[in-house]
Amino acid sequence: MIRNDTLRNVLNFALFQAGWFVCVLYPGLPAAGFVVLLLVFHMLFVSQHRFTELQFIGAGTVLGGVLDGIWFQTGILDDGTGNVQITPVWLVGIWAIFMTTLSHSLSWIVSKPWLPFVCAPIAGPFAYWSASALGAVQLPNLTLSLAALALGWLIVFPGLLYLRKALYPELIR
Repeated sequence: MIRNDTLRNVLNFALFQAGWFVCVLYPGLPAAGFVVLLLVFHMLFVSQHRFTELQFIGAGTVLGGVLDGIWFQTGILDDGTGNVQITPVWLVGIWAIFMTTLSHSLSWIVSKPWLPFVCAPIAGPFAYWSASALGAVQLPNLTLSLAALALGWLIVFPGLLYLRKALYPELIR
C-alpha cells in the first residue's frame, strides 16, 4: 500500500481517467475486465480500508447502475439500438471506478457543504455528454437529457457523499 496521500490521490485520479476512457472508447466486456484490474490495483495500492471501501464501492455502483438503467428506460440515454434492458456493463464499470474517487482524489469536494451541489449537476452531465461525443452513448433529446442528468446528479452525488459519511466514516479523511 502506498503511504503518501498525494501519490495515492494522483494515482486514483489517473486510474479513474484511464478506466473512463477505456470504458467509453471500447464499451463492452473487455472494458469491464479492465475495470476489474483497476479495482484490484486500487485495493492493493491505494485503499487504506479495503473491506469498507469495497462495500462503499459496491453500494454506489448498484445505485449508479440503477440510475443509469432508469435513464435508459425513460429515453434520457440511448445506446443507439433503443432497446437497452439493463445498464450496459461498461457504464456499471465507470460507476465502480468513480466510487473509488469519492474517498481519494475527489475527497476534497466535501470541504464546503455547498460544493457537491454546485459541481455535480455540471460535472455529471458533462461526463455523459463527453461519452456521447465519443460515440459510447446517445443523448436523444440533448436539452432534456442534460437537464435530467443534472437533476439526477444533483441528488445522487451528495447522496453518495452522505452515504459514505453515515455508513463508512473511516473512509473520510
